[in-house]
Amino acid sequence: MTLPAPVIAIDGPAASGKGTLAKAVARALGWHYLESGSLYRLVALAALRRGLALDDEAALAHAAASLDARFVGDTVLLGGEDVGPNLREEAVGAAASRVAVFPRVRSALVERQRAFRRPPGLVAEGRDMGTVIFPDAPLKAFVTASAEERARRRYNQLIEKGNSVTIESLLRDIRERDARDSSRAAAPLKPAVDALILDTTQLTADQAVARVLQSHAALAKVGRI
Repeated sequence: MTLPAPVIAIDGPAASGKGTLAKAVARALGWHYLESGSLYRLVALAALRRGLALDDEAALAHAAASLDARFVGDTVLLGGEDVGPNLREEAVGAAASRVAVFPRVRSALVERQRAFRRPPGLVAEGRDMGTVIFPDAPLKAFVTASAEERARRRYNQLIEKGNSVTIESLLRDIRERDARDSSRAAAPLKPAVDALILDTTQLTADQAVARVLQSHAALAKVGRI
């Protein structure tokens, strides 16, 4: 019997550093990479463009199931259009958080996410990678940081891009998103019981990457990856 490709599942709240960590780990190992949040952003973008109500679960689930999206290298295509820059917009991110609470939307995207699993391995980041999508992943990490630190990081990112924002508004948005993500009925944001907990409030990106790679090496040594 052929064993499935190994997965490193990395979960965590917004602006915790999980994306930077996951990309670096995937690059170091030469594995594939999945940013699951981009799928929810794609559904949100499609919904916004079609004028769908963000509380219409049936319509949103249909949009998720029929999503005409492809990933070609670092390019994200929706209906053949490169929408990578659009997915980073604050309005799309906020809509994605609302879309993601619906069980039927999440269910429609499960198999699409699992299809990213292929040799030599996959580093998948999101909010339910280790608890729902890849519960058999031999290595799981839950990345977090204080809400204040995450707001500061997001503020710096947006200011560098020329956006006019305040720390106070970002902190409020982060706390609201945390509450929404952790309290939803379907796949709430929480660490898997066997996850490595990484608080990156005081960690550099390189330190966080080193800890995950050390855990991977330890599991590989005993044949668990």
